[in-house]
Amino acid sequence: MSDEELRLVHLVDDDEAIRRSVGFMLKTSGYHVRTYESGVELMKAGPNLESGCILLDIRMPGMDGLEVQASLRDKGVTLPVIIMTGHGDVSLAVQAMKAGAVDFIEKPFEKAVLLSAIEHGVERLKKSAANLERSDEAVVKIQALTPREREVLDGLARGLPNKTIAYDLGISPRTVEIHRANVMSKLGVRSLSEALRIAFAAQER
Repeated sequence: MSDEELRLVHLVDDDEAIRRSVGFMLKTSGYHVRTYESGVELMKAGPNLESGCILLDIRMPGMDGLEVQASLRDKGVTLPVIIMTGHGDVSLAVQAMKAGAVDFIEKPFEKAVLLSAIEHGVERLKKSAANLERSDEAVVKIQALTPREREVLDGLARGLPNKTIAYDLGISPRTVEIHRANVMSKLGVRSLSEALRIAFAAQER
């Protein structure tokens, strides 16, 4: 993931003064900022939204922050969301956190508080990029297995013993052991837990 993507913030607030002041704080700290005056405007970009953090006001006309957050999730947009709340909106912020927001900050906030929240978002971006890379690698490794080896790995991933896998596939337990050894060799792992980690990562794609 490029530094550009890690330094982009989508700022959504219906208050122009907030957009200006928060945008200025971020720009002077080295971030690129895109501003939106409503959740609806942000949603127009939908799945094509460039990678970055979303700084989202919770109280807005049209669509409030919680609705925007739910709508983003429905569209498969998994960018980290940081919620901005006014005084007394903590219960809404907690709801947003339960729905997957990275952090929330209460207005008016200090620059340090804002930057700390954005850093949390950037960490989440880095993690999801690393997970994506891992799952891409896992898919490539799994594709190197024969159909029968994949069936054996699938049985192992479901927690089945060799005998049960053998019975389900109509082969002998000894053959299952051979396939299992081939799976470990092709995946380049020494333990079953490592093989399963790759299998589960591939399923996340």
